[in-house]
Amino acid sequence: MSSSIARLCSLILLFASLSIAQTVPNLVVAAAADLAPLEAKIAVRMRDSYGIKIRFAVGSSGMLARQIENGAPFDVYLSANEKFVTDLAARRLVLPETVRVYALGRLGLWSKDGGIRDPRQLTGPEVRHLAIPNPVHAPYGLAARQALERMGIWKRLEGRIVYGENVRQAFEFAASGNAEAAITSWTLLHDRGGVLIDESWHAPIVQAGAVVASTKEPAAARRLLEFLTSEPGRALLTQHGLNCATIGKPR
Repeated sequence: MSSSIARLCSLILLFASLSIAQTVPNLVVAAAADLAPLEAKIAVRMRDSYGIKIRFAVGSSGMLARQIENGAPFDVYLSANEKFVTDLAARRLVLPETVRVYALGRLGLWSKDGGIRDPRQLTGPEVRHLAIPNPVHAPYGLAARQALERMGIWKRLEGRIVYGENVRQAFEFAASGNAEAAITSWTLLHDRGGVLIDESWHAPIVQAGAVVASTKEPAAARRLLEFLTSEPGRALLTQHGLNCATIGKPR
């Protein structure tokens, strides 16, 4: 009899634990690749402060937008280009009322040996390849091209450019030695001896997010956006190289 009772108690505890596990919100976040260095810290904050579990799907903003168009099961979209978000909102693929700017992105220049400290050095013969994100679907790549055009050196460098699918791959090209330098997101470079590129040399990199319309966890998804635009969220983003001075207002 006692063994039966013990077995029943074990089953009750098992079902209770499963029930609790099922109530914990789990979010899949489609995030621009410049946020890759923040993945773990954002996940820990959301878990510890709100009991929300997060898994990131990182890529270029444009490619992630296309995946949402094709029905990818994301809950939140964090883009490095506000226009990708507002275009999806106009089609009700993300919830328009949840669209928020969460940061302004910044560009940096990086070389493995640290010898390239000025973008004008990129025209030297020692730089055979320069890595940047693909401007077609990576906002940082478009900004990199604009900066090089502003300096009047894009045409001289165009034949040496190698394109990464996103900011992280552009950095990896330079880190692996397949390119002598990279221009990519400052979030990847600020703690690696990179050189910040003047923001006036390119159009603002306005980063925005929204809740994906098909989410089954709308409250938890909104909570993530609220965190990113809160004081603690802005502090975390700023610590990792983003400019958060003008964020926090719903669009």
